[in-house]
Amino acid sequence: MKPFAQRLEELKTKYAHNQLTLIGKALMDKGVESMWEIDSRILGRGHKKWRKKAKRFSQEYIKPYAKQADIDPDSFDHTKLFKEAAKQGFLSAMVPKPIGSTGIDWGFKNLSFSTVLMAEEFAAVDGGLALKLLAPNLGVSSLWLSGDIRMIFRKAIPMYMGSTWFGKTKTMAYAITESSAGSDVEDELGGANARLGTSAKKVKGGFVLNGSKVFISNGAIADAVAVFTKLEGEGLESFTCFYIEKGTKGFSVGKHEKKLGQRASDASELILDNVFVPDEDVIGKVRGGWAINKSVLMQSRIPVGAMALGHARGAFENALAFTKKEYIGNKKMITFQEVQMELAQMVQELWSIRSFLWNTSNLTKIPLSMSASTKAYASDASYGICNRAMELMGDDGYLHNNNTERFWRDVRLTQIYEGTNQINRLGIVENHEETDFKR
Repeated sequence: MKPFAQRLEELKTKYAHNQLTLIGKALMDKGVESMWEIDSRILGRGHKKWRKKAKRFSQEYIKPYAKQADIDPDSFDHTKLFKEAAKQGFLSAMVPKPIGSTGIDWGFKNLSFSTVLMAEEFAAVDGGLALKLLAPNLGVSSLWLSGDIRMIFRKAIPMYMGSTWFGKTKTMAYAITESSAGSDVEDELGGANARLGTSAKKVKGGFVLNGSKVFISNGAIADAVAVFTKLEGEGLESFTCFYIEKGTKGFSVGKHEKKLGQRASDASELILDNVFVPDEDVIGKVRGGWAINKSVLMQSRIPVGAMALGHARGAFENALAFTKKEYIGNKKMITFQEVQMELAQMVQELWSIRSFLWNTSNLTKIPLSMSASTKAYASDASYGICNRAMELMGDDGYLHNNNTERFWRDVRLTQIYEGTNQINRLGIVENHEETDFKR
């Protein structure tokens, strides 16, 4: 117990703002709001409301099932989760109303910003269920960003309006990775030398596809898939994007991967055995697949960075709550300056990551260097925060029931998909090699 005189002086200091004039009091922030509340002030009315809605959804519909879905993902029934997500507009967040579900705040020019806000809130509870809900945006992005008006009206708009207006849960996956070509197909230099096994052969009225894709998020549950593959006898320069619906003859699901993190999300092999795709179901132009893929990845890396931020925020909140209730000797952990320094460093990094993400989201078209930088920095820094949280919590941080170890496992994957961070750094340099600095 502190001496009475010391406590009295501390109280005087704490409430010193009472000595200010009315104008002074109005200009002074007392510092009683959370980080979440402070950052929400920056947002326009529409995005502020959307962020709050996403947080409420994550608490009501993700949190109760997170542990079960992580421990036994194969038995988890995602139907109710998807139905509610569609009903509330989270499966059609990339496009504004009336086609999609979000409004427009002109302060942020990039329409994927709504997905960025959603990704952080969902991932702050669980990475696997967050990815399960976010992956459909990746698949349908190939339709929107291809600029193929024919496919947008035939496939994308009906899918989104079905979700927005009727709460239907039709979803789309994105298939690019192959067993012999992973991150190669997310980098121009690597892609040029990639060993691509899947191919499409031109036949009358369409193409016949053979091969397989691996690690496809929602591959086993999606209603349709955007499949990227080279043309027979050619290389990456012939990459073409095909729209294939579930149930198409010769199209099947292979093995389901067992993962370290984000376990609740499905990652499956897709098998193409003489799958016929009519000419009308080519997305964009024949041989235009590489450009579509690059465009999609430049957009999607930002929500991945937001997911990493969500994992880090969840780990920090756990560590903060832990240090407030746990004792070292007869003193609470949070009273020790060493603990305070660790927490302060985590707060600084969380704010830095979010600032980077939101700044990038303020661009109408996101350059390769900024997209790659944002994703790599966000995921690396977030991994560091999760590590710190586990160290502060000691043995408790390692226990499954505290969730921190799950955030640590989940955030690791954000350093790998959407191009490993090493690949993303090559993309940063690739962009700057062509930059003309004038002195």
